[in-house]
Parts: sequence; C-alpha cells; structure tokens
Amino acid sequence: MTESAGAGRDAESVSKFVESFAAQLVEAGMQRMAARVFAALLASDKGVLTSAELSEQLQISPAAVSGAVRYLAQTHMVSREREPGSRRERYRVHGDQWYEALTNREAVLKRWEAALREGVSSLGPETPAGRRMAETLAFFEFVEGEVAAMMERWRVHREKTFGQG
Repeated sequence: MTESAGAGRDAESVSKFVESFAAQLVEAGMQRMAARVFAALLASDKGVLTSAELSEQLQISPAAVSGAVRYLAQTHMVSREREPGSRRERYRVHGDQWYEALTNREAVLKRWEAALREGVSSLGPETPAGRRMAETLAFFEFVEGEVAAMMERWRVHREKTFGQG
C-alpha cells in the first residue's frame, strides 16, 4: 500500500490533488513529469519517497522518475538521499523548497543583469535598442532588490508562524 492510500487518506482524492496541482505547475512552465513527482512528494506525509514508490503512485517508469528528479534537484526543489543501510535513493521535498528555489534564481538574475549591462554598452545607451536594454536591466535590478527584501520578510513571517525551521 502506498502512503497516499494509508493514514486514513482517500487515495483517489490524493491522486486528483497531485494531478491538479501538477497541471498548475505545468501551466506555469515546469516540466510535466517533474511537476507530477514534485506534487506527489509534497502530498506525502513524510515528504520522502523512493523511486519505486513514485513509480507506483504515479504509474510512470523509473526512468521517468529519474529524469524528473534530476530536473527538480537542479532547481533545488528536491534533494536526493540514501536510505540508511541501503543503496536505494529516496527523494525529499523540504518545507522551504519555494524559498530555496527562489533564492537560487537570484544567481540567474545576476547573470542576466551582467549580460544586459554588456548589451547596453555594446548597443549604446542612447540608441533605441540600448534604451530598451537599459530598461530591461533596470527591471531585473528592481526585481532582484524586491525578491531579497521579500525573502527577508518571509523568514521573519515563517518563524513567527511555524517556529524555528
């Protein structure tokens, strides 16, 4: 019996939630299998499932699980860990996965900003394209500052609401 069917849960309701939430993530741009795996992990009580458990619950191949987990690990949405005393891996979603994923996007913003600065310089700040590039750069600099401030507010709010993380 999978976790979704245990602990007094209605397996069908859990499955509907997983697929519904995954569809929302796909609509927002996440890969389909990664979205399904992430939603299944998020919906599990322990936040940890093995490849076999994910394959069974989602009715997908171990290869599909592996590809999805690779993507999710690269985006810091899940982590891999070994089962104690076993060679089997299990995959964990953390309570702060959204924080981690968003924080790691800051590095991407920094790279985009550097490229945009180079673009402004190359195109010339007074040309139409250079002004457009400068406005795009200003937008990303603004977003970066707002995200940093928002993340600090979230840390304070999370601690007040949920205690030490």
